[in-house]
Amino acid sequence: MEISIFGTGYVGLVTGACFAELGNNVVCYDIDEKKIEKLKEGRIPFFEPKLEDLINKNIKKKRIFFTLNPEEAVLNKKAIFIAVGTPQKKNGEADLSYVKKAAKEIGKNLKGYTVIINKSTVPIGTGCLVRNIIKKEYKGDFNIASNPEFLREGSAVFDFMNPERIIVGIDSAGSKDIIKNLYEPFSCPIVNTKIETAEMIKYASNAFLATKISFINEIANVCERVGANVNEVAYAMGLDSRIGNKFLDAGIGYGGSCFPKDVRALHNIALNNNYKFKLLKAVVRVNNDQRLLLAEKTEKLLSNLKNKKICVWGISFKPNTDDTRESAAIDIIDLLEKKGGKINAYDPKVDYEKLRRDNKFKTVNFYSNKYDALKNCQALIIATEWDEFKNANLKRIKNLLQKPNIIDGRNIYDLNKMKKLGFNYLSVGR
Repeated sequence: MEISIFGTGYVGLVTGACFAELGNNVVCYDIDEKKIEKLKEGRIPFFEPKLEDLINKNIKKKRIFFTLNPEEAVLNKKAIFIAVGTPQKKNGEADLSYVKKAAKEIGKNLKGYTVIINKSTVPIGTGCLVRNIIKKEYKGDFNIASNPEFLREGSAVFDFMNPERIIVGIDSAGSKDIIKNLYEPFSCPIVNTKIETAEMIKYASNAFLATKISFINEIANVCERVGANVNEVAYAMGLDSRIGNKFLDAGIGYGGSCFPKDVRALHNIALNNNYKFKLLKAVVRVNNDQRLLLAEKTEKLLSNLKNKKICVWGISFKPNTDDTRESAAIDIIDLLEKKGGKINAYDPKVDYEKLRRDNKFKTVNFYSNKYDALKNCQALIIATEWDEFKNANLKRIKNLLQKPNIIDGRNIYDLNKMKKLGFNYLSVGR
């Protein structure tokens, strides 16, 4: 099928590459000239396992193309996906300015029947908004649909190719048939709903998962006070099929481009419709507090933080990505620096120069080797659960640190082993 993707960010590139891999001809459109030139060369602007290889494979097969020309992206396409960013405004609302611009460009260039599909995470009612914008520019026949994505950074290609369910919000039988053909290779359930329901499903799903994380972190904080082990509590809870074992890992909270933004957006949607979503307000507060608690543990362990040299392993919000948006590590480093701490930091994928360009971490010392970052430090904080941290040489860590202090925000090490090795080891809920 001839399709196009408006937006070459995380969702747009994964969607375009995977649809090309399924045999479709895909045109990816963006307004960023430098990004498009790099993409034409097969270079992607962020780290995501397997994605760059997939894009290069389909460039060679001439199934994926990149363009700055909106007319080229719209002409003769059966389906057009809007996959642009919906960043958060200061009041928590989703900023739809990029969605509106994409809809206007699509409308100006339409010449025949097409289904325009919202892939971006958007507030309920955005389908109607997009339809009205296109109607002002194009008087012909078209349909709108909502097809929210459920991709996890670090495993997005796998998630797209192995979906647990596909949600399709439609306003006509014609759009249903086109989207059904697109997803024909998959055997998972396809849930057809109203557009508004599909838009709500994405927010509800992410908000629920964020709630599970905040819940287990609250349990962890109680476990520390009563002498229980949150890992064992979570394991036993997860055996209950009504609960399940996913998103029950205690730590320093969720981050990234989806959960924080979507939880706040859903809370704002409720407020705009005269409903106080009290639970979500608590979920956000608990998540923010987890960062404070880890900084407080560090301060207590070191007596005070003034001029204390501390190493932080992990800056990305989760492993297998270079995304630092809403990262717990960034909040923790800020807290430690405000109390006088001197920070060494290491992450295997994060672009340190980009962080500095974004006016973050001007005084942090960055390292290209995790062990070098430990030298002369009085404590190590684990902020991201990268595999290379899990498999690190613990005896070497102890020898490099001035004092054998580890504050583990992700519970990656065994309690008994750390005790036997002589570490002052603090984790979460254990």
